[in-house]
Amino acid sequence: MRAIWKGAVSFGLVSIAVKLYSATEEKDIRFHQVHRTDGGRIKYQRTCSVDGEVVSYDDIAKGYDIGGGEMVILTDEDFAELPLSTSRAIDVLEFVPAEQIDPILFAKSYYLEPEGQAAKPYVLLRDALRDADRVAIVKIAIRQREQLATLRVRDDVLILNTMMWPDEVRTPDFGFLDDDIETRPAELAMASSLIDSMAGTFNADDFTDNYRAALQEVIDAKVEGREVVQPEEAEEAPAAAIDLMAALKASVERARQARSSTEEAPAKKAAPAKKKAAPKKAAPAKKATTARKSTSAEKPAKKSA
Repeated sequence: MRAIWKGAVSFGLVSIAVKLYSATEEKDIRFHQVHRTDGGRIKYQRTCSVDGEVVSYDDIAKGYDIGGGEMVILTDEDFAELPLSTSRAIDVLEFVPAEQIDPILFAKSYYLEPEGQAAKPYVLLRDALRDADRVAIVKIAIRQREQLATLRVRDDVLILNTMMWPDEVRTPDFGFLDDDIETRPAELAMASSLIDSMAGTFNADDFTDNYRAALQEVIDAKVEGREVVQPEEAEEAPAAAIDLMAALKASVERARQARSSTEEAPAKKAAPAKKKAAPKKAAPAKKATTARKSTSAEKPAKKSA
């Protein structure tokens, strides 16, 4: 990992030198835009809408549209003069219970690593946060933007979670909120029963990105020149239920059956993997490609006959 920020955590009169690392990374499969016929990369040029000339990065500034076709241009010097006291410091403002922070405010996560001789005060702050069962509310400036954030402990490492400002969270405005909708006690009890039947312990490792895995299979098949095996079709979504109570009862029964079958035969999860591996031995890629070419070559002969 490469540090994206260096500074210090200001904890009262204690200063802890730290490095900041991105704690997460996206695993999306990235594509390039290419020419369909020859695979050439598509390139873009930055052109000015006034004179039509190509503009280099050195000549690009930030502009704020004030309306009426007028633009206020800000340069790097303008941003450098902004009063950012947290440009190289993480100022601890207060310590609060973690449950008081709405998760909707969290934006991005970073690891904090002590630098130089700061390991001792780093561990001291980490252990104090863990014993107090609280998180620290801090301010930090990343890429010339001051952000609100929290400091908490995860796997014996301090985690900094940047947060949205309160005015950046939208207020839900939906029509059904003004309607007088009541739920019957029997329906609520059945819904609670459904929740209980599907209750479990969250483990992130139990969930996988099936779309990304399937897309990687398609890419690998293209590279190897073999036939792509079509996955089994998923079950169709059930039609909208008219009777809410009946749908809840059916859902509870279905969840209970699924749980009981899982507990009785945990080894069933490994079966689909063997089925997917079987098609690879059935027909080699080269034969399938040759057969396809010979078929296309025989078409003109059939027409002439």
